Amino acid sequence: MCPEKGGLLSLRLGDLFFAILSYSMFVRKIIFRAEQSTIERAREVARSEGKALEDAFREWLDWYASRNVTREEIEALYRSLKHVDAGRKFSRDEMNER
Repeated sequence: MCPEKGGLLSLRLGDLFFAILSYSMFVRKIIFRAEQSTIERAREVARSEGKALEDAFREWLDWYASRNVTREEIEALYRSLKHVDAGRKFSRDEMNER
């Protein structure tokens, strides 16, 4: 795009411009509110994991979005674990222990 038409000024370095433009078209910015102390603690945790808070949040968001599994996925998991045998039946109390 050219600046004369209200577009973006770019230094076209091969496909780099296209990649940046494509990425920005599919990524949304999220703004949310949280206590300052919570943000600082989260930033410290992310830093201890060698990540930026934004990267840690993206990982969490991916995990959160993937929690909705289908019946077929659950059945496939059960089939893949069918060979597992605890060796005995557990009592109701044992099953409810925490």
